Amino acid sequence: MRILVVGAGAVGGYFGGRLQEKGVDVTFLVREGRKKQLDQTGLVIDSVHGKVTLTPKTILSGEEADAFDLILLSTKAYHLQGAFDSFRQYVNEKTAILPLLNGISHIEQLAAEFGQERIIGGLCFIETTLDQEGRIIQTSPRHDIVFGELSGEKTDRILKIEDAFSGTKSVYRLSDNINQDLWNKYLFISTMSGITTLMRAPIGPIREMPSGRATIEKLSQEIISVMNKMGAPLPEDIAALQLNQIDSLGYSMKSSMQRDMEKQLSVEADHLHGYVLTIARKEQIPVPVLEAVYANLKVYELQLQKDQ
Repeated sequence: MRILVVGAGAVGGYFGGRLQEKGVDVTFLVREGRKKQLDQTGLVIDSVHGKVTLTPKTILSGEEADAFDLILLSTKAYHLQGAFDSFRQYVNEKTAILPLLNGISHIEQLAAEFGQERIIGGLCFIETTLDQEGRIIQTSPRHDIVFGELSGEKTDRILKIEDAFSGTKSVYRLSDNINQDLWNKYLFISTMSGITTLMRAPIGPIREMPSGRATIEKLSQEIISVMNKMGAPLPEDIAALQLNQIDSLGYSMKSSMQRDMEKQLSVEADHLHGYVLTIARKEQIPVPVLEAVYANLKVYELQLQKDQ
């Protein structure tokens, strides 16, 4: 299987690197600056699961290459449209596209651009970042990918993807109900990123304070109420499941959105919280904590624009 990883950042670089480490045919679609960096230093993964330096195959957008069997997409939502144009020429009728973005609206965008039949449902759980030298740093143990056909079928192509991930130094799971998994992750990441960016703190100090824990619960309940109105396939005990997941996180765990804010980078406010908030306002569902989360993120974005 020939795999094209769009970008070689903290997520795509990590999982693409683990695939290459196993011996899978992986190519990274990168920009010129990242290509020069990788040519000089290699693809460096500094992880609690083992450090490795790889010599990656790279291409720039527009370079000639045959179509790929699988495109692994882990770009930020605000770069999604540009990413479409960068890899469009490497897609043919047999290409599958596996996005690892947070949220849900990108599935519709991908289907509109490339056809529903090409899209695989996917998500990941990992805490990684790029340091100033371009190394991929992972200090917490979780490095999971969950994927599956949106139809729930066990197709030939999904079994080939499973085979590609099998034996890598990452945890993978072929899901029978990826739609439910996607909505569960969306709820989790919206709650986790919302509360940590609002409080400007890791999850531990927030949840150990009674008022902080109450705010976590309130935000989660608000988002659940909106998702239920949207017809999301959430399990009946989703509220308890989400709180258990929050409680299982390490004390110093931060959301990726919080880390992006600390680095003065763009955030996915509209893709994550704004998408749910739009539905809440349309359906007249009161969501005061979600409103505060979104306002906080938009104020940050406005200040970021002024500072640039």
